[in-house]
Amino acid sequence: MSEIDWDSLTFSLTQTDWMYMVKCKLGDAWTPGKIMPYGPFEIYPAAGVLNYGQGIFEGMKAHKTINDRVVIFRAEQNARRFQTGADRLGMPPVPESIFLDAVEQVVAANKKWVPPSGKGALYVRPLLIGTGPIMGVAPAPEYTFLVYVTPVGPYFKGGLSCINLIITDEYHRAASGGSGGVKAIGNYAPGMMPSKNAKKNGFAEVIYLDAEFHKYIEEVGAANFFCVKDNILYTPELTGTILPGITRDSIIQLARKQGYEVIEEKVSAEFAMDADEAFCCGTAAVISPIGSITHGDKKKTYSNGDIGPITQELYNLLSGIHSEEEEDQFGWLHEVDLDLNLNLD
Repeated sequence: MSEIDWDSLTFSLTQTDWMYMVKCKLGDAWTPGKIMPYGPFEIYPAAGVLNYGQGIFEGMKAHKTINDRVVIFRAEQNARRFQTGADRLGMPPVPESIFLDAVEQVVAANKKWVPPSGKGALYVRPLLIGTGPIMGVAPAPEYTFLVYVTPVGPYFKGGLSCINLIITDEYHRAASGGSGGVKAIGNYAPGMMPSKNAKKNGFAEVIYLDAEFHKYIEEVGAANFFCVKDNILYTPELTGTILPGITRDSIIQLARKQGYEVIEEKVSAEFAMDADEAFCCGTAAVISPIGSITHGDKKKTYSNGDIGPITQELYNLLSGIHSEEEEDQFGWLHEVDLDLNLNLD
């Protein structure tokens, strides 16, 4: 590979060298796969994933720390959520040991693509899809589990900056009893058009309300939502329509460790627009401070550019754990063995 300009790296796809793949027939047990060169692979036109959307994915990051270690953040939580998603979509869950081993192998194989500390991270994408051919809505006869990676730059160029959001009354992300609580591939395409329209109108993303009462905040695009009122953090409770974000859970634990009260309950748009601070969170951005929320003819401005103090504190703590500038009191970091014997040909 040519020398990478880490300073110009954005949050986008860059082709790396190696990926992991293994197949499993429905009813069989998963066995370990292997590392192979990154690239296209064949798939049947009648594959279950192409015709019926039988697929899930995860998003994770490997960081190079200030101690020159490469670490993965809370990977076991991704493995368990991956299993829950597989169950919900009628796919054979990948054992946690195989999932974690695959992630570590791919990161080690692509170690030269890990950005230096402070320059970004290696984004890890595990994927489970129904690749066996099927006609009729039923589980595919065969599944493919693969993992690939790409180096990504900081989500915010030039540091943390506030985003402006708009609440949509026209579209909903998920409904009770559906698949909103798992990371199903089909959950994301329906949000592309509302997001595109929001961006045309000068907003960074849309906020979705619940599909039953049309008044409670659920998610910000593909991110979890928090607001702060009188130094208390509020976030929508997990009712099966909201993705149980690993960053969300990490923020809750960190905030409570810092002495803040965190309340998980239904958060109405009216309440959120009366809060002191608001932010959304996810693997990609870690924490995105919200500058304003618009709902119909109402607009709540939290900030004209300054980051709320609690938002900033939590961002510094969480990103500090990623880089090892802050102590990992929770045991969230797993060091990757970069000297794994992978037999790369």
